[in-house]
Amino acid sequence: MNAKVRLGEFLQTRRSQLQPEDLGIPGYGERRRVPGLRREELASLAGVSVSYYTRLEQGQSLNASPQVLDAIARALRLEEAERLHLHDLARSSATGSGRGRRPAPERVTEATGQLLEALAHVPAIVTGRRSDVLAWNRLGHALFAGHLDPAAQDRPAERPNMARLVFLDAHTRDLYADWPAKARAVVGNLRLVAGRHPDDTALHALVGELSAKSAEFASMWADHRVTACAVATYEMRHPLVGPLTVTQQTLGQGQGQNIVVATTEADSPSRTTLTLLAQVVSPQHEQARPGIRANSG
Repeated sequence: MNAKVRLGEFLQTRRSQLQPEDLGIPGYGERRRVPGLRREELASLAGVSVSYYTRLEQGQSLNASPQVLDAIARALRLEEAERLHLHDLARSSATGSGRGRRPAPERVTEATGQLLEALAHVPAIVTGRRSDVLAWNRLGHALFAGHLDPAAQDRPAERPNMARLVFLDAHTRDLYADWPAKARAVVGNLRLVAGRHPDDTALHALVGELSAKSAEFASMWADHRVTACAVATYEMRHPLVGPLTVTQQTLGQGQGQNIVVATTEADSPSRTTLTLLAQVVSPQHEQARPGIRANSG
């Protein structure tokens, strides 16, 4: 999709999600033909002309200043991650997209591999820019994808993708008691990445696949929500050990890679359950230590 179109769709969608009464704009009992704010109302709130804002939505105005973008972000009541996403979209719209090319398979750096080894006693996985699983430790595999081949992450062409698992894999869907919350977080993160890397053809292919195969993904993607989900708590229903509540923390490692770590509260039933999971899966993983070799693939 053209970068100008992406910017316009984001602005139009977020404008439609704002209600005039929430912003103190009198409606005088009138019925509106379209939901949300009108362009002239948004432009007034942002302190820009209606014609300028209209051109911006239509992809006809380039090089919007950071000050103008921030004013529009305030008018749209964007959160920080969404504000940065707006800047990313505007930058891509102004510079134009370069030729899309499929990037080389991502590799785990030596430092990230060492950190994953140090986290042996908590579930941890390394994900790439597009949510591909680049590596996992024993507990990470057991908690998030114990039904999959533990060595799959060593084969670039067969690496599991967490976004694909959340939307298309029944096992992963059943893991989350509040699946919609997890799904929205996944989509919001992909939106953030797509804004930063508009020419990533592999990412666009993933979005296209998920949109075609999952009506829920397509609906959430069309909502244009952006989420930088560094910390989130989820209730999980593990098929081997039962329910547990984990806090998933995403630790950025640079180059678009993250380590996702799942922790539990000290002295809690969930901590006991996680300990049980470690005991249950330990025998079948004693000889192989998957997922911690640096630069695998």
